[in-house]
Parts: sequence; C-alpha cells; structure tokens
Amino acid sequence: MKVKLIVSTPEENKLRRQRKLPTKMMVEKPDTFMHAPLPREGAEIRTIESADIFRGANEIMIRHDGVVYRMKITRQGKLILNK
Repeated sequence: MKVKLIVSTPEENKLRRQRKLPTKMMVEKPDTFMHAPLPREGAEIRTIESADIFRGANEIMIRHDGVVYRMKITRQGKLILNK
C-alpha cells in the first residue's frame, strides 16, 4: 500500500485558507483497493435509524476492514465520520 503524508506549517495553512497558496491534494489508492459491490437493481437498500445505532450517545466507534472510525452527532444534528 502506498501512503504519502503532506505536512504543512500553520502559516502555510493560513495562506491556503486566504487562497494565497495552492491547495495540496494527493490521493493514491492501494493496488488492492476494492469498492463495495453495488446493490443489484431492484434490491432494497437497508435503512437504519441513527437512534438505534447511537442508543442515546453522541459518539460511536465503527470498525471497518480493520480500521476504527468515529461517528459523531454535531450540535446541529448532523453526522460526522472521522478516521
């Protein structure tokens, strides 16, 4: 798997936000990357209520393919998923 890490100084980040420096974007997918299979046409897609997942909490951890992700409910009621 190929991984590239780009480190920026706080000054560089500030200039990027002010659009005085170009944004650095780099995405590399490993050779073994596979998308989840698409649902068959006409197949029903499961819908799960967030209340059933969170059970009164504002944050949960989700393990997917050996990696742990954090899902949070914001004060505005939106969902945020972080690695």
